[in-house]
Formats: sequence, C-alpha cells, structure tokens
Amino acid sequence: PRSKLLTFEGCNYFRQRLVLSTLSSRPVRIARVREDADEPGLREFEAGFIRLLDKLTNGSRIEVNETGTSVFYHPGLLAGGKLEHDCSCQRSIGYFLEPLMMLAPFAKCSVCVTLRGLTSGPEDPSVDYYLMCVLPLLKKLLPVGEVELKIHRRGVGRDGCGEVVFSCPVVRKMRPVQMTEEGKVRRVRGVAYTVRANPSMANRMVDSARSVLNKFLPDVYIYTDIVRGAEAGKSPGYGLTLVSESTEGMMHAADGSSHSKQFSVSTSGVVPPTPMLPEDIGRQTALLLIEERVRVNQVCLG
Repeated sequence: PRSKLLTFEGCNYFRQRLVLSTLSSRPVRIARVREDADEPGLREFEAGFIRLLDKLTNGSRIEVNETGTSVFYHPGLLAGGKLEHDCSCQRSIGYFLEPLMMLAPFAKCSVCVTLRGLTSGPEDPSVDYYLMCVLPLLKKLLPVGEVELKIHRRGVGRDGCGEVVFSCPVVRKMRPVQMTEEGKVRRVRGVAYTVRANPSMANRMVDSARSVLNKFLPDVYIYTDIVRGAEAGKSPGYGLTLVSESTEGMMHAADGSSHSKQFSVSTSGVVPPTPMLPEDIGRQTALLLIEERVRVNQVCLG
C-alpha cells in the first residue's frame, strides 16, 4: 500500500528521502541521525529544510524526538504558493534550492519562493550553478509557463544576507527529453562576481580561467558582475561559475569562490578561512570543469 511506512537510518540522502516521500505520499521515519556523534541529531540546516517542506505542503505531520536523532514525516498535499524562507548560514541557498526545483513542477498551485541566505558556500553549488546549468534542463522538461530564478542580492561569507526568488508555474504534464549523445564541447560561458570587493578581482579570475580554457577552444565568454550597495550582502567575497555546452546540448558546470574553505571554530569563536586568490579560483574552476567533462566521458565509455 502507498501509505506503508518506510524506515531509514542515518543522515545520508536526507533531502532525497523527504522529497521522494512527498512526491509518493508515503510516510518515512529516519532513525539514528548522527546517534554516535559528539553533537547527535539534526543540524540547523536540516531542520530548516523540514520547515521549508512544511511551508510547501498542506497537512504534513512532522515529529522529531527530543535529541533530534529520529524524524517522522507524513507528507501532506504539495500545495505550493507564494512563500519566504530564511536559510541557515551553515549551508548555502543551493542546499534548499535543489530539492525545491524537484518539487515545484508537481505542486497544486504555482510556486514563488523567496530564499534568503548564502548565495555561494563551501559545500553546495552556488546559485549561479543552478541558474546557468540546472534551470535550462528544467525548462526543457516543462512545456508551458516560464520557470525563473532571479538573484536579487548576493551574499557570501558567514553573514550571508543574499536573496533569490524561484518561480515555477502549474505543470499539467512534462515533456519527454532524450539526451543520450554527449557531443563535443562547443562553447564555455561563465560569470565572475565580486561582492563588496575590488572590481579588479573579477577580471583577474576571468583572465586566469581563460588562460586554461583557451588552450582547448576559442569560444569562451565570461562576463563580470560587480555587486555593491543594497545588492550586496554584509561580507566581502568573490567567485566564478563556468558552464560548458556541447553540440548535443549537454551542459556541465563548475564553480569556486573565495570562501570555498569552511569556517573553523576555536576557543575565541568562529574563525573565517583565508580567502583564495582570484588567480587560484580562476585556474581551479577551469580545471574542475575539464575534470567534470573527462569524468562524464569515462562513465559513458566505461
């Protein structure tokens, strides 16, 4: 029966389990969440994702024990609608945006969600990654309406304060997509951004990335996004996102930022990491894009 309870253990695939539970209308129980860790139970960002699901759905039943090591989730109706959500600064907006993109096309009403937090972080793809790589694929699947992802304010570093708006119309059916041929890379596009930092940082990242990519193909265009004032968060930073597109329409992406390393904790509090040089970010991101392409080819041939 569809209502049969599914039981899992551990914190792995936490978002995927809850997303599939919502789409299939099957309740789940996730037990032993970091049971043996020094700080057992759910983290703040995982609890934040549960709150986002609660806002998206109507009639969901969520139970968390006192230690946070066991979660019961009985999904309700995926209603959608217009809502706002403050993301935890432990993870970037991408952590919440990815499952939101999975759920939005199946909502009863059109979805318009405002997410606030980090637009780029050390553990998750940046918002530009989803804007330039994931969103075009989603548009191929949806036959009607306009799926949009707008960056209203960039937020990097520990203070965050970024803001993005994701909107998706009501979808009655999805268009089948056949993507079996990898093709050859025909062009690379990207964006180099700076937030409350010297604009020359963006140009240095662009030059460094092009010095690597132009050895393989000439069609490389990376535009710069200099963010100041109200459109910038409280912390300074900079980053780069690159996307390659093949002759068959296949897309791969890689990104890096000055806050690619996680914050460390000492007796005096949270210590921010030493920012990476713009040249290192440009070169490293370009090499990651090439590595991603090579890895996909090995999977296809293997």
